[in-house]
Amino acid sequence: MINSESKIKLQENHWNSYEAIFLQERTDFYDYKKNKKLTTGQRTIDGAGVHLVRVLGHDTVMDYDPFLMLDSFDSHNPTDYIKGFPIHPHRGIETISYLVQGEMTHQDSLGNKGTIRSGESQWMTAGSGIMHQEMPQASKHMLGVQLWLNLPQKEKMTDPTYFDITGNMIGSKKTDNAIIHVLAGEYDSIKGVEPPHIKATIYDVELQAGKSITLPTKTEDNVFIFLIEGNAIIDGTNIPEKTAVLFSEGDEISVSSESDKQLRFMFCSAKPLKEPVSWGGPIVMNTREELNEAFKELDKGTFIKHNAAHLD
Repeated sequence: MINSESKIKLQENHWNSYEAIFLQERTDFYDYKKNKKLTTGQRTIDGAGVHLVRVLGHDTVMDYDPFLMLDSFDSHNPTDYIKGFPIHPHRGIETISYLVQGEMTHQDSLGNKGTIRSGESQWMTAGSGIMHQEMPQASKHMLGVQLWLNLPQKEKMTDPTYFDITGNMIGSKKTDNAIIHVLAGEYDSIKGVEPPHIKATIYDVELQAGKSITLPTKTEDNVFIFLIEGNAIIDGTNIPEKTAVLFSEGDEISVSSESDKQLRFMFCSAKPLKEPVSWGGPIVMNTREELNEAFKELDKGTFIKHNAAHLD
C-alpha cells in the first residue's frame, strides 16, 4: 500500500519550479476558434523516465477545449516506460487511459488499485484531489494514449472517483470497412460508458487499408481525431501518424487510410467549456489563486478532501 498523504512530503522548491515551468493562465476564450488544425506530437520524457509523444498540451488548450492533454505511448522496449508514473497528485481534471496493447496497474494513496490490459481503459475523475500512481508493465508492445479532460468550474471540487472500462463494457460496430470501438458515448445505437461529468464521445477506430469512413459529429462539439497507427488522408492531404486533427464546424467527418496500410485512430468529441484555465503541472484550476491554494495544501498535507470511490 502506498504511504498516505501525511507521509508524502513535497518539497516547496520542487513545486515552485514545477509551477514556473507549466503555469499558464487562459482568460481569452471569447476569441474561440474552430478552424481546422493539425497538431504534431513531440517526443518527451515524463514521470520517472517514461518515453512518450506529447500531442496536446498548454499550447493547444484554446483550440481543443475541453481536451487538455494527450500523451501517446508506443514502444517495444520496456525500458522506455517501466519506471512509470510514481505517486503524484491531480485536481480539477479527468484522465482517460486507454491501452490498445499492453498492461498498466494503478493505485492510489488509500490502497485502491486495479489493472487495465489490451483493449481496456481507466476513467479517473480527480475532482477535489487524488494522489495516485500509474505503472506500465513489461509487454511485447505498449501502445495506448492518456487523455486529460478539463472539469467545468462548478465541478472542479467534486468527489474523486475512478472506474475501469473492461473489454465487455466497450461496444463495437463492424462495417464493411472498419471496426468502431465505443469507449464513451454512442455510435449507431452501440453504447459505451456514460461519462460522469464531461459528456465526451470517444471511439477507437480500426480502418482497413485503402478504405474510407464517415463519422457523424455534433456541430456544437470540438471534434478531433488522433492517429494512433498509420497515416490518414483527409481532404486530399496525407497526414502522418501521431498527429491530432481538429475539425471545423460541421455534422460529419470523413477519413481515409493509405492503400497499403491499416489506419487506427481515436475519435474524440465534446462541447467546449470556454472557461479560463490556470494550469500547474498535474493540477488544473480556473484562477491563479485556486492553483496557489492547491500547492499550499500539498505542502501542508491537506490536499485530499475526500476518499476516491471505485465505481463498478
